[in-house]
Amino acid sequence: MIIYPTLEIMDGKCVSLTRGRLEEPVIWHVDPVEQARRYAAAGAQWMHLTDIDGLKGDDSNAELCEEIIRTVGIPVQFGGGFRTREQVERWIDKGAGRIVLSTLAVFDPDQMHALAKFYPDQIVLALDVFDGAVMTDGWRSRSSFTPETFITAFERAPLAGIVVTDIDADIADRDASLGVITGLAAATRHPVIARGTIHGIDDVARLKYVKNVAGTLIGRALLARDVDLSEALAIASAPTEPVAEFQ
Repeated sequence: MIIYPTLEIMDGKCVSLTRGRLEEPVIWHVDPVEQARRYAAAGAQWMHLTDIDGLKGDDSNAELCEEIIRTVGIPVQFGGGFRTREQVERWIDKGAGRIVLSTLAVFDPDQMHALAKFYPDQIVLALDVFDGAVMTDGWRSRSSFTPETFITAFERAPLAGIVVTDIDADIADRDASLGVITGLAAATRHPVIARGTIHGIDDVARLKYVKNVAGTLIGRALLARDVDLSEALAIASAPTEPVAEFQ
């Protein structure tokens, strides 16, 4: 299982959002570039970067995000409200290892398929779930799609993976969130990357036994030092023990 240490950038700062609420960011007083380099130095294979302002169509963080991508020394999976093919191509040209797309996939599925075909294994589908529906526009708009329908629509595309977020799970209700992700992971052939499920080191150990979950994003828990990245990487890379299957 791949651990994706995660940075979310808003107004040039590292932040964490609770259920996507842009008006209530938790601000972390760390340098984004140096924090990204620390993640690489700890042994991370990938990192995940989200431009929160980009979700609103604001490109004020573009230079900072480009610096992180260019200098961190490991591949970066990058999301930021991309709506057009030109935006995707520009950031791949700037060195982004993968591009994460959600709203574009909802409103222009043909373009999503075309991008996945042209950039195989570089396009990631973001599946953000709230109250049984797929959310778009930076978690602000509710679509008419169920998560299962949305996944099925892109089952034949050569995606690098699907990032699954259960937005409405209570922060303390880890079992509910894990249940949603487990069910959706079983519904697709694509590797699933879980988001929002890691609050402590034990959650890493639990998640690696969920079938078809190939990775997890960890942001707030690393910045709050609730999870040590080196320890999480060691658990994620350790061989799994046999697990009995029940009928």
